Amino acid sequence: MAEKTIILFCGAGMSTSLLVNKMKEAAAAQGKDYEIHAHALSEERVWAPKADIIMIGPQVRFELANMRKRNPDKKITDIPMRMYGTMDGKGTLALAEKIMAED
Repeated sequence: MAEKTIILFCGAGMSTSLLVNKMKEAAAAQGKDYEIHAHALSEERVWAPKADIIMIGPQVRFELANMRKRNPDKKITDIPMRMYGTMDGKGTLALAEKIMAED
């Protein structure tokens, strides 16, 4: 079973799925076992409860405060534009790990 579950949300789940693949590659290269998925924001109710951390794409950053209100027990962050734009899977994974490790 996977160590942790990382869920990325964006407008439609399409562009974010590319970043998910890069994150999976980075995790595999580091010998880490994570469940990493991308979903449309409209699927939040289904997927948010399964997440150890929720990351949202820059195009839906406006939803960050509302998502935190709807999921008060979850760690939630937005993905920095530069990280997202360059599809930096290693950096995004490191950000997720940093936030998951915080109390």
